[in-house]
Amino acid sequence: MDARNLNRTFARYMSLNILGMVGMSGYILADTFFVSSRLGSDGLAALNLAISVFGFINGLGMMLGIGGATRYAICKAREDDREANVSFTLSLTAGIGAGILLVVAGLLFSQPLARLLGAEERILPMCAVYLRTAFLFAPFFILNHILVTFVRNDGSPKLAMAAMLVGSLSNIVLDYLFLYPLNMGIFGAALATGMAPIIGIAISFFGHIFSGRSQFKLVPAGLSLRKTAAVAWLGIAAFINEFSSGITLVVFNLLVMNAAGTVGVAAYGVVANLALVVLSIFTGISQGCQPLLSRAYGMQDLAVVRRVYRKALVLAAVLGLAALAAALLFPGPLVSIFNSEGNAALQAIAEPGLKLYFIGFVFVGFNFVTAALLGATEHASASFRVSFFRGCLGIVAAACLFAFLFGMTGIWLAFPAVELITLFLSIRLGRRALAGTALPGAEYPA
Repeated sequence: MDARNLNRTFARYMSLNILGMVGMSGYILADTFFVSSRLGSDGLAALNLAISVFGFINGLGMMLGIGGATRYAICKAREDDREANVSFTLSLTAGIGAGILLVVAGLLFSQPLARLLGAEERILPMCAVYLRTAFLFAPFFILNHILVTFVRNDGSPKLAMAAMLVGSLSNIVLDYLFLYPLNMGIFGAALATGMAPIIGIAISFFGHIFSGRSQFKLVPAGLSLRKTAAVAWLGIAAFINEFSSGITLVVFNLLVMNAAGTVGVAAYGVVANLALVVLSIFTGISQGCQPLLSRAYGMQDLAVVRRVYRKALVLAAVLGLAALAAALLFPGPLVSIFNSEGNAALQAIAEPGLKLYFIGFVFVGFNFVTAALLGATEHASASFRVSFFRGCLGIVAAACLFAFLFGMTGIWLAFPAVELITLFLSIRLGRRALAGTALPGAEYPA
């Protein structure tokens, strides 16, 4: 691919996927805004505890979608259509099975899970209702992620963006309808969120599959757990990146509750939701470059792999610095968006926290893009190491240690500290992958 075509294709995939992911993050922001406006700080605290489950649900969908679509893109580049369709079939089957299990878990364990997440007294019933409703819609969240990712890798990034964006916009409209005219409370917010992926699935199906534009289809694939695991393993970084958001929410909520009480949890919820928007930008970059990286890798064109990776790093660096600048220059207005009651204590905790927390976004982009590079080129184990350290092991250890040493200030600083440390691991693994050096990965089993 010549430089001009690569630049045009890169710009197209980046812009569409960033816009789509920012739009998709809107379903959480819409819930946060309308719940804080309608139900106050108690509703916001209950929501902040409950939304951590979306990290797990969305992570499963992204893992199966990106893992299967990565293998699909590589097989298509190698003109192996049969194996490409097997990847789609395994991803879809596993997604349906996982969704059904989550529905059952939601019906049986919503209230115990709410207690485990830290919900107490008056916020416990609201938290349990939101959790139960979210789990009932889990199959749709998972299938939406799978279909959107395959549509993107099938050469239709614009339709994939539309599916994400329209679903999210519909959630905003439904949030207002269910919380205000219909006065459905926290259940209304959860119901509006749950309906968004159904709309996304409809757009992907009728716009791509039913229209006959799709090159992927269901084929007899058998029930091979080994092949399913191998497909999922290629998307493990996406799962860790999403699931880590939930892990971070749970750990930080418990630490903040101990340090600053319910108001502190609400303040962290404001920062976490603003951070969610920025993280969605980096997710959009990593998902946007994945099809390009996988195709080039499938055609054994390492030069194009390097060029796409470097372009993605530059874009991520610029946007990370822009996010930090916004937090440093406009902390008050940003926090006030979600502080409808004008709670001075919440504002006083969230404003300095926003400035410190957002330092991490200077480094996050490099780590996200490198994990995407490693996964897209079948170095899944290396991709897992980067994502697991930054999203689970490192952040939990740092948050607990820093909270003990420095209180609330330490909690805010844990995120940028871990991202900086992860940066050095990403540099080492990324260089080896770009040089064509074999890394311990997960090759798809024959």
